[in-house]
Amino acid sequence: MQQRDSRDYSGTRDYTATPSAGDLNALLGKGSEFEGKLAFEGKVRIDGNFTGEISTNDMLVIGDGAKVSAEISCGTVVVEGEVIGNIKATSAVELHRPAKVHGDITTPSLMIEKGVIFEGHTKMESVQSSNVVSLHAAED
Repeated sequence: MQQRDSRDYSGTRDYTATPSAGDLNALLGKGSEFEGKLAFEGKVRIDGNFTGEISTNDMLVIGDGAKVSAEISCGTVVVEGEVIGNIKATSAVELHRPAKVHGDITTPSLMIEKGVIFEGHTKMESVQSSNVVSLHAAED
């Protein structure tokens, strides 16, 4: 007998870069396993196990309890689960408790919440190529 999954996968956190929960295009739910290449548009949430490569210009959410072993290249990545592999984001990376990331992160914007485990290196986009404006003190 099949049971209907009544859990709310829209997330309980208010992500700074997240569009509304109704914009979710796909979900790999808890207990699911997938191996291969994942390319998509829009917002995708992974709550299960994924192994392979992930690429998009949009948003990837890795939920609490998820285990992802992949090379990730996305616009925005929000992590609450476990990631083994490198993350490259063109917009932002957010690591929320209880996330565990074992790999390098390249992004212009990085947020790490207290309680997160991050083992790796990070490379942030240079100030010249971002939208940050340099301010200099006036000379006397």
